[in-house]
Amino acid sequence: MIYTVTLNPSIDFIVEVEDFKLSGLNRMTRDLKLPGGKGINVSRVLNRLGTENTAVGFIGGFTGRYVEDCLKAESIRTGFVQVQEDTRINIKLKHGEETEINGLGPAIREEEALQLLRQLDALNEGDVLVLSGSVPPSLGEDFYDRLIGACQRKGAEFVIDTTGEALRNALKHKPLLIKPNHHELAELFGVTLEDKSEVAAYGRKLLELGARHVLVSMAGDGALLLTDTETYEANVPAGRVRNSVGAGDSMIAGFISAWTEGKGLLEAFRTGVAAGSATAFSDDLATGDYIRELRSQVKITKWN
Repeated sequence: MIYTVTLNPSIDFIVEVEDFKLSGLNRMTRDLKLPGGKGINVSRVLNRLGTENTAVGFIGGFTGRYVEDCLKAESIRTGFVQVQEDTRINIKLKHGEETEINGLGPAIREEEALQLLRQLDALNEGDVLVLSGSVPPSLGEDFYDRLIGACQRKGAEFVIDTTGEALRNALKHKPLLIKPNHHELAELFGVTLEDKSEVAAYGRKLLELGARHVLVSMAGDGALLLTDTETYEANVPAGRVRNSVGAGDSMIAGFISAWTEGKGLLEAFRTGVAAGSATAFSDDLATGDYIRELRSQVKITKWN
């Protein structure tokens, strides 16, 4: 089983406005409400690829019920802990450019945090726990460490997609996969990365710190996959970018879907790149059919 963890889910309220006027009246030309949060995005794409999974985390109030109802409507298993405060709403305002206004989210009490940790007792050897996004301040900086500890006591694998110190702290626990983009990688080490060789060099530093596979997305320049012994590069399929939300989460979902089905490292890489691209070329997260269509366009090259 794959479990995805979203500590601060949301309703993503996407609003399109033509000729946006600051301090004036604006009328929407289109709006869309979607369940949001990085782990939830991973769950939705896994489901579209036919990979069974369970979405867990914290939800509360009428907004939390909406998120859970949306996932159940897609036949995704859920195991959320109910909290006292409402799940947040994030506004994505599209007006030629895109402006985001993200809600704060609920404060999580210790007894609620412990309830989520107890749920991870259901993990078994061979399961995969996907940790995605930032940790709400109310949970403390060490909460991912607590989740990783619960995972490893059960002999399960974990994937982590976060930034900064939370990522650094997780590396010593040897995650199966991490997926920074090239900007996040540069920020992590306080450098500017000028070309792919520099991206690969700093990606290798993450391997030295404990990661088992490092997948670096580079937008239109493709992606790199690094292991202890090999470096692979993938191109990006042809398409027009329509959506900046969820592409990285989709890449993780594609990789883990193929990996857990035993399709091998390179097919996992190929499927991950296809999934990330398919979401970038869609209004919402990618469909399974579109991911499979793009997969044949992804060419992988091994570096010497």
